[in-house]
Amino acid sequence: MRKLKNLFLSAAFGAVASIWMVAPVFAIDKDIVIIHTNDTHCGIEDNMGFEGVSAYEKQAKTQTPYVTLVDAGDAIQGAPVGTLTEGESIIRLMNQAGYDFAIPGNHEFDYGMDRLLSLSGQLSGGYYSCNLVQGPGKQSVFQPYKLISYDDVTVAYVGVTTPESITKSTPTYFQDDFGHYIYDLCGDTTGESLYDRIQTTVDAAKAEGANYVILVAHLGNEGVNEIWTSKSVIANTNHIDGVIDGHSHETYTEMVLNKDGVPVALAQTGTKFANIGKMTITPSGEITMELVDSVLNDNGEKARDLDMEAAITEVKSQYEESLKTVLGQTNVKLTAEDPATGLRAVRNRETNLGDFCADAYKNLMGADIGFVNGGGIRASVEAGTITYEDALKVYPFGNMICMVEITGQQLKDALEMGARYCPEENGGFIHVSGMTYTIDTTVPSSVRTDEKGNFAGVDGMYRVKDIYIDNEPVDLAKTYTLASHNYWLKSGGDGMSMFPSCQVLKDEVMVDVDTITTYIRDYLGGVVGDDYRNPYGQGRITILSE
Repeated sequence: MRKLKNLFLSAAFGAVASIWMVAPVFAIDKDIVIIHTNDTHCGIEDNMGFEGVSAYEKQAKTQTPYVTLVDAGDAIQGAPVGTLTEGESIIRLMNQAGYDFAIPGNHEFDYGMDRLLSLSGQLSGGYYSCNLVQGPGKQSVFQPYKLISYDDVTVAYVGVTTPESITKSTPTYFQDDFGHYIYDLCGDTTGESLYDRIQTTVDAAKAEGANYVILVAHLGNEGVNEIWTSKSVIANTNHIDGVIDGHSHETYTEMVLNKDGVPVALAQTGTKFANIGKMTITPSGEITMELVDSVLNDNGEKARDLDMEAAITEVKSQYEESLKTVLGQTNVKLTAEDPATGLRAVRNRETNLGDFCADAYKNLMGADIGFVNGGGIRASVEAGTITYEDALKVYPFGNMICMVEITGQQLKDALEMGARYCPEENGGFIHVSGMTYTIDTTVPSSVRTDEKGNFAGVDGMYRVKDIYIDNEPVDLAKTYTLASHNYWLKSGGDGMSMFPSCQVLKDEVMVDVDTITTYIRDYLGGVVGDDYRNPYGQGRITILSE
């Protein structure tokens, strides 16, 4: 039985660490060090960046020959450097860093399934996922696990990709030309399909000789369907020794009891290299976890890796000129964060950037209403000139703007779907233009979804109320024109299954990045001004709580 031994702060690395015992039945004379990252989202120089990872990996290899570098998904999307090459530039940097194992997160699918399969062939360490399957026989698309031997000890690394990927990426990427799902992630309404797939894979790895099993998972906890969280997976499986997590951008090292009541290590590092994770199996049988927030050399200075510096410089040099193109001007900061806390806000409350984006959609399409999902707004825009790089940081997905005809009831259902997790984060949280609405968080969400996470109905009271369009109460039987992007309106992203059945009035008019410059130029006289001065927006979304 494992037991928690200690919890301490490591001043040398600014790292939180947890330690507990495992029965020391295998012979190794050095630590097995597993360095891990998650949700780096093309932040190649953010926080510690790829250079910090490479420097930390090289430091670890001076202490032990048993060092493995893994990534828990969402690496290739999130900034212009990824968007402009559809992930290839990030794969090049991952290869330079020497990743041994990686899994696809939901955003690895954002360039399409064919592109992901191509990138997998370019990634030296390879992609792994036990639950990404295809066809009626549910054959694995990637290898489900990888065995790595450290002299007499073998560790199995098992990949798991959240079933939310189907709706959190683009559902049509998992379908054939007739709208039939040909790829699946073992999601159902009970969680049993996912748990069984993972358990079967873990058992197979143990049977093949694994002494330890480490789940490398893109699952998360906050703002995630409860049956698919990493904690639920641990609670419904056994024989897993540690879980390296991602998806929810949280920061934690903790123990969670498995199906047999045995503690399992669980860690997630946050996002964009805010921390580097370190999971260690020691010769005495201890498993430790650390979150490292700085990498220093022997002189106490920031550690450098000249080879990685050169690789990053080469990648950046190919795109810097075009990224500097000026698109417009803003007198105010358009924020994706809560200015009081600095935490991401676009996924659970109104901000001026959310208002701005929705206004651009509505006005450019000439629609009654504009909708933008909080998960599609990825970065703030500082006051001053707005460059192409700034715009791509806000909109890295390359979605196309459309307009549909929608009923008041469909509109209400969409708002309810977007509000179901509030006040927790949700990528489907809806920013609006041309309307206002209220979310009553004291009313429990009764949204019902199907096995893939698509909206299937509301079984109780609506949390959403006081819906006004152009200052008039919504008429549930009336039709309205709605401007948004193809990810929602045509593909039903974020589980918005009410949209693809709507009549398309304007189809893929322009890419979302271009809405920023066009809206500023044609509607705002070239400058974003005082209308957007309040970082908390213009009072379009009211949130009631206890």
